[in-house]
Amino acid sequence: MKKIEAFIRHEAFEEIRDRLAHMGLPSMSISEVKGSGRQQGYTESYRGAKTTIFLRPKLKLEIVVDDSDVERTVDTILEYAHTGEPGDGKIFILNVEDAIRVRTGERGAIVLAPHPEGSAAGS
Repeated sequence: MKKIEAFIRHEAFEEIRDRLAHMGLPSMSISEVKGSGRQQGYTESYRGAKTTIFLRPKLKLEIVVDDSDVERTVDTILEYAHTGEPGDGKIFILNVEDAIRVRTGERGAIVLAPHPEGSAAGS
């Protein structure tokens, strides 16, 4: 199992979420974050005072997938998050040793499997 952490622009999220859900990968966590990168800060004026802002708003997607789904997940994120401009984001791939479904105590890759149609969701 791998954990994919992707820092993306807000406007890319809906297309990525829709495509991953269509591919059978609907489970993810999303956080609103701020960060700085190589794109540097930008200057804003408010009531005549200029301020340089170095932390830009991003979304952080966290997705745990089976090893066999890593490349297609990353490819999807790249396809919809890429604009070619500085600030498009970053993707990190980390190893996941184990996963446990709290409701049932199940362990391993079965935790990543989608619920069958008509079953209780939300585990």
